Amino acid sequence: MATIEECLAALDRLAQNLAEASDGVRRAAALDRSLSCHVTDLDVTFTGHLRDGHLREVRTREGAPEERAEIRLEMSGDDLLALVDGKLNFAKAWASGRVRLKASLKDVLRLRSIL
Repeated sequence: MATIEECLAALDRLAQNLAEASDGVRRAAALDRSLSCHVTDLDVTFTGHLRDGHLREVRTREGAPEERAEIRLEMSGDDLLALVDGKLNFAKAWASGRVRLKASLKDVLRLRSIL
């Protein structure tokens, strides 16, 4: 089972991947949205703001998110690590229910090219 520190490191890697992405992916990541990621097995939620291809203002809170972010993810810590490391296909994980995503259709389509 992944730890809180490993999950934070994975979110940092995600932000780094976005910052170093090719032009096409960086344009897709040019969202300006609030984001939350609830790690179910740790019962911890990470919140932040995805802006200009960077994940900013990341905070950690125990339990489910109190505020409704524009992009809401929910998954296990191990799935978060695998997703960020490229070992878990986002579309397959989403279709099977391993990863839950609540966002507008436009955001879902843009996120698909990032993750």
